[in-house]
Formats: sequence, C-alpha cells, structure tokens
Amino acid sequence: MRKSIAAILMILFAFQTSALCGLGKRATMYVGGTVTSIPEKTEGVSSTASESEFIFQYKGGKLAIPYNKIETLEYGQHAGRRVGLAIVVAWPLLFSKKRRHYLTVGFLDSEGKKQAAVFELGKEVTRTTLASLEARTGKKVEYEDEEARKAGNK
Repeated sequence: MRKSIAAILMILFAFQTSALCGLGKRATMYVGGTVTSIPEKTEGVSSTASESEFIFQYKGGKLAIPYNKIETLEYGQHAGRRVGLAIVVAWPLLFSKKRRHYLTVGFLDSEGKKQAAVFELGKEVTRTTLASLEARTGKKVEYEDEEARKAGNK
C-alpha cells in the first residue's frame, strides 16, 4: 500500500513539475508591447517560414509582421531560480536555473506608426528564429549582453 501511494505521489510530482516549468521548448509567448489586439502572456507558435512576414499564431488569431517593416531586433535572456517551484515540488529544482529567451521586434504598422512586440521564445526555436529573422530582414540582432550573444549563436 505504501509503495502504491509513493508511486502515485511521484507521478503526480513529475506531471506537476513539467506543467509548472514554463513555456514549451517550441512555443512562443507574446509577453507584451504596443500590440493591443493580443493579450499579454498569450502563448502560440512563431514562424519565419513565410518569405514575406514573421508570423505569431495564437488561439484566436495571428500577428503578421512584414519583414520589410521590421526596424530592430533585440535579444536578451533572463535567468532566474525556480524557488517557488522548488519549495513546493522538489528541492533539487532549487539548484537549477531557467533561462528565458526574449526577442523584441520593433516595426512599423500599416499606418507607419512605430510598434514593439516582446516575445518569449522556447529553447528549441530561439537560434533558428534569430538567424532566420536576420536573413529575411537584413537587420542584425542586437544582443543585450555577451551571455545573450553566446546563447543566441550556439
């Protein structure tokens, strides 16, 4: 009986840990910016497959930014300890860091007004997104610091 309860608790903690760890490896989240049609912290998928526009597809719609309207690309990271999660779920998480990958896109809207959109990129899409945006826009990504440059160019 005790083994069954222990096994169930371990499974629950494993699922809870993965659910609370944050953004998926291939997902993208609109964190905020001047685009008011998308609520902050909206998760979706970004794509640079189109030859004419960067697309952020989310439940309920999409944001398409033409490459020729993009003026700036900035990339930075935020590393934080998972203290709250570690206290609740498992103390080993206290010793791990979660890096968040942020892309800020400065662009002109259809009326010629300056806009900005900040996206959090999943770990597996960060490098390809940055490289594709540089190639398609002709703009260089500006890195927040040397640590961000290393992570973005691996």
